[in-house]
Amino acid sequence: MTYEELFQKAKSIFMKADVSQIHEHLAFQFNITGEGEGAFYAEVKDGALYVEPYEYYDRDVIFTCTADTLFKLAAKKMDPIMAFTIGKLKVEGSLEKAMMLQKFI
Repeated sequence: MTYEELFQKAKSIFMKADVSQIHEHLAFQFNITGEGEGAFYAEVKDGALYVEPYEYYDRDVIFTCTADTLFKLAAKKMDPIMAFTIGKLKVEGSLEKAMMLQKFI
């Protein structure tokens, strides 16, 4: 899987999220390692969701994982807390805001 394919698949998943109940600025950066390596971000701003294929410097949280882990999380085949506990998902930044990831996937 190329980075472009990974990004398009991830964007299609994230854009299905209902962000209408999120009334604060929220920005997640995803650093993907291994196959399809690259970075993208998802941001909630003024009630709208944006997903873009580059790093974001005003981020609240950075998640680092493989594409396989990201898509397992999105398919609810892996719990984010378990993924963090076993080292498949690394988290930097606000843990409180990181917990909001479950609203996106």
